[in-house]
Amino acid sequence: MRVVFCGTPQFAVPTLEAVLSAGHEGALVVTQPDRAVGRAMEVKAPPVKEVAIAHGIPVTQPEKIKNNPEFRSLLEGIAPDVILVVAYGRIIPRWMLDLPRHGNINLHGSLLPKYRGAAPIQWAVASGERVTGVTTMRLDAGLDTGDMLLARAVPVGDEETAVDVYENLADVGAELMLETLRRLEAGDLYPEPQDHSLATLAPILTREDGLIDFTQSATQIYNRWRGFQPWPGAFTMLRGKKVIVHRMHIVEEHSLS
Repeated sequence: MRVVFCGTPQFAVPTLEAVLSAGHEGALVVTQPDRAVGRAMEVKAPPVKEVAIAHGIPVTQPEKIKNNPEFRSLLEGIAPDVILVVAYGRIIPRWMLDLPRHGNINLHGSLLPKYRGAAPIQWAVASGERVTGVTTMRLDAGLDTGDMLLARAVPVGDEETAVDVYENLADVGAELMLETLRRLEAGDLYPEPQDHSLATLAPILTREDGLIDFTQSATQIYNRWRGFQPWPGAFTMLRGKKVIVHRMHIVEEHSLS
């Protein structure tokens, strides 16, 4: 297929590489603008951009896409068969949804309809899920509300952090996207509407999410520490000072004599 790929972080890289290795035509990569990161505020390119350049694929990094005539003209000129969206970080406008014949296919880091939103992997781990997964879906105008195509479950180990699960799901998701494209081409993939009554939200993380609430159980605190790696982590306050918890584990309670 003639593919436009929209993605930004490392999570999207395995899918882009898999799609190219499978012989699909990477007509364009759309990614976020280069950003200043770290204490030194060094400007860095998104991981997806670096992969695209290495493969000789054209890259565009628009600040906005909804009302951007130049960007719209570029995509309409390419006339892609499908637009793939993997952790891009922008809401896809209606004109873009309607452009390709196979629609906009999104790889989402949860088993929908659970954990819709910006941080599905982190909230699944923080909530103590023993199983999570990835879902491919056809994007619509809502927030992760589109019809599901394929899903694959992945177990979550008791000591795995969001970083571990992130890497696992990125690899599994790449395989699932290839299967999705194969079946779209074959015409034997049938979208399934989500049961919206079962939806849960995974909002973008804030620094305050890392504050330990000692009214919660030890398991709940530990799960939130696992889920909120590498940021916002886990911290508490002691005598007016911020104490960052880098490691923790659960022990059996012992009564004091």
